[in-house]
Amino acid sequence: MSALARQQQALLAALFEWPPQTASKAMADQLGQPWERGLMVYQANGHALAVRALGASYPVLAQLVGQDSFAALARAFWHECPPVRGDVGQWGEALPAFLTHNPQLQEEPYLPDLARVEWALHLCARAADAQVDLPSFKLLMECEPAELTLVLAPGGALVHSNWPVVSMWSAHQLAEPDFSEIRQQLKVGRSEVALVWREGFRPRVREALPGEAELIESLGLGQALNQALDAAPALDFNAWLPMAVQTGLLLAARSLQRVGDQNALL
Repeated sequence: MSALARQQQALLAALFEWPPQTASKAMADQLGQPWERGLMVYQANGHALAVRALGASYPVLAQLVGQDSFAALARAFWHECPPVRGDVGQWGEALPAFLTHNPQLQEEPYLPDLARVEWALHLCARAADAQVDLPSFKLLMECEPAELTLVLAPGGALVHSNWPVVSMWSAHQLAEPDFSEIRQQLKVGRSEVALVWREGFRPRVREALPGEAELIESLGLGQALNQALDAAPALDFNAWLPMAVQTGLLLAARSLQRVGDQNALL
């Protein structure tokens, strides 16, 4: 390895080293001279980038913990889980787990699940575009449920939570429900399943209907429609289907070919 390459690696390591004194010593050992001021500038830029990137992905979390606390959280996360890709928009997936193990946030145990909802929304916004195949839904009248499945739009996700995370997100982003209702929901321990998908180009989130999560999970595994319906007896499928198509949650119906014990799309 050339001397320049070693210096570049030392600088990169020092950018994520914490505390700053340790980083500065590492740079001095590698380069033979103190680099405190230059390193501080690089780290300050990195910290600012961390706050902006995480703030874009986790806006409600930032509101809940406050600007100063969120900035400190972003800086700590920057050093604990530094970016591994050039696109900083792909950085932040590990934040919910980081929150779970943060001793300063133990009195707010709903924050990790709320962060999972926000990350799901962030990924959904970056998902590939897809078109609804309306004519394919004629298969629902032509085939038995065991012979077909339904195709979900890419980028969707379900987040199961012991907390009212959808209501909390909506209260901050959509101003409903009001915060007194959120406090009551937290007091009684209301749980919610967040359904994230994209309607057109807009990521959306709502609370999953009774049985909807089970149906979607089954369809996501490629199971036949009859199996998915058996897994979701609480769902009113006839009412759900047109709503799911109109909002972009479902893209198509597809015939199945049985291959051993697996279902394969034709």
